[in-house]
Amino acid sequence: MKELLLLLKKIFGYDSFRPLQAEIIQRIIEKKDSLVLMPTGGGKSICFQLPAVYMEGTAIVISPLIALMKDQVEGLIANGIPAEALNSMMPEEKKQRIKQHCIQGKIKLLYISPEGLISELDWLLPRMEISLIAIDEAHCISHWGHDFRPEYTQLSVLKERFPNIPIVALTATADKITRTDIAKQLKLHEPQLFISSFDRPNLSLTVHRGFDKKEKITAIVNFIRKHKEQSGIIYCMKRADTEMLADTLSTYNIKAIAYHAGLSPDKREEAQNKFINDQIEVVCATIAFGMGIDKSNVRWVIHYNMPGSIENYYQEIGRAGRDGLPSDTLLFYSLGDLVLLRRFAEESGQSDINLEKLNRMQRYCEADICRRRILLNYFGEEAGQDCGNCDVCRNPPQRFNGSILVQKALSAVVRTGERVGMQMLIDILRASGRAEVLQQEYHKLKTYGAGRDLPYKAWKEYLYQMLQLGYLEIDYANAQTLKVTPLGQKVLYGNSTALLTTWHETEITKRTPKEKKEKDKRPADKTHPIRLIESGSIDEKLMDSLRQLRKQISQQEGMPAYIIFSDAALKDMVYKKPLTLEAFGDIRGVGDVKREKYGKVFVALIRFVLKASKE
Repeated sequence: MKELLLLLKKIFGYDSFRPLQAEIIQRIIEKKDSLVLMPTGGGKSICFQLPAVYMEGTAIVISPLIALMKDQVEGLIANGIPAEALNSMMPEEKKQRIKQHCIQGKIKLLYISPEGLISELDWLLPRMEISLIAIDEAHCISHWGHDFRPEYTQLSVLKERFPNIPIVALTATADKITRTDIAKQLKLHEPQLFISSFDRPNLSLTVHRGFDKKEKITAIVNFIRKHKEQSGIIYCMKRADTEMLADTLSTYNIKAIAYHAGLSPDKREEAQNKFINDQIEVVCATIAFGMGIDKSNVRWVIHYNMPGSIENYYQEIGRAGRDGLPSDTLLFYSLGDLVLLRRFAEESGQSDINLEKLNRMQRYCEADICRRRILLNYFGEEAGQDCGNCDVCRNPPQRFNGSILVQKALSAVVRTGERVGMQMLIDILRASGRAEVLQQEYHKLKTYGAGRDLPYKAWKEYLYQMLQLGYLEIDYANAQTLKVTPLGQKVLYGNSTALLTTWHETEITKRTPKEKKEKDKRPADKTHPIRLIESGSIDEKLMDSLRQLRKQISQQEGMPAYIIFSDAALKDMVYKKPLTLEAFGDIRGVGDVKREKYGKVFVALIRFVLKASKE
């Protein structure tokens, strides 16, 4: 591990591993299979890139998008690692040259699409010395994944053809049923599951409910103006909305461009390249955009419409703040979105699952409890306290000790053998005389009628809060029955207190015209744009100068600015103010190659700015 740490610093410029990275790398080196769940920006790539450099041979990295491969290959080459990507758009001559380099062992990482890999199973791969196989965006292999790709299912042949090669499957979001399916589809051998923390404390979370089109645009323009010269993505459900928004924002002198699947490949590539190279501030896009880039300096993400699931939402907001610096997210939620998404879910091949996932997304939008706790608990991670960085925490609702109420519900679930869904549970608690309740003899349970003092709507609200707080979970593979979690057991047996948000029958989701006018008089929610340094200070001048230098180098080399140095690296330069090449090597994200290539010019600039400030 000491040798790997030295390699981590030498190549990538990091002094230590992030949580689970060392364990995953060790598992790969021991030639054992792994399934890795790590959020966007959590450091997934290091998990296979570092062992690829350390081990003999070439690592095969299976990736779904050409743009994603290109981005990762550029980043590796910038750090001095020989890497290539094979894709269908390449000239045949270049493809053959790359294949020969792989056979000769000159390439440490080869990126390839699942279709490309299948086509090379009989010729290229048997001729290579393969060190490991990494399958990125592995949720695509699962029928239960939120981005199912049929061609991924063919990857099950890898374990049969290469039984002694370690396979690591990686994804940012996958619930329990998807994780099991991934391992099964890939035929992984006794895979170890690594689940990193899904907590992204640098992301602020805000939801606006019931805004009409005009209100949305006003809010978006104000939001972007508070994030001056910062990159951001606006996700839309409809292609027409991406174009409408891009055109509208342009009238406010905001550099924006549309991106959706209906555009020609050239137009899509143009939009993506302009965004990656900071020639525009905003991309207004459908969900077709985002998975293909590693752009680390996206400072905010807006959802013009509600996503269809928490998995989609989490992955999309994860494209902000990949460098760990403060970043903002804003979601607009309306009943119109809900109606449309519900229709999509009902028409899908997995309507029951998709409707339930949509329901959970709806409850997230309507929640008046800490939004980060809802996200973390959805992915099976306990959150012991509120985050303080979401709109609910910044404007806390009225709460009460709901331990007894929770105990009634959880006790009823346990007494049924955890075989009931939400409606049946409420019927039991409220002593319903419905035929199905009596047929199952649930009226004989001790908890039958234990909650008859509360109306149906109240119980439904409180049960959703219990789901969101992690006391209950839904078993999607077993008729969406409710299960009591370990955290719920603590409350059930009196070892923990449950704080619930008070439900009021007078609460409504649709405002009357009068209420709407009153709402319009309220001040808008405050966002929390990144504040790297104090305005007008020497540090601000230094940061601006460093950004300009990075931009110049980016234009000269035809490479995205964030690949040269991330915003986090520039911030570290401002904080440490290195005046020698040796000190520059201590900047986070500066390995040996970048220190030698860029160190002199950046150190000279820092010296100049500091000297000028003293004169």
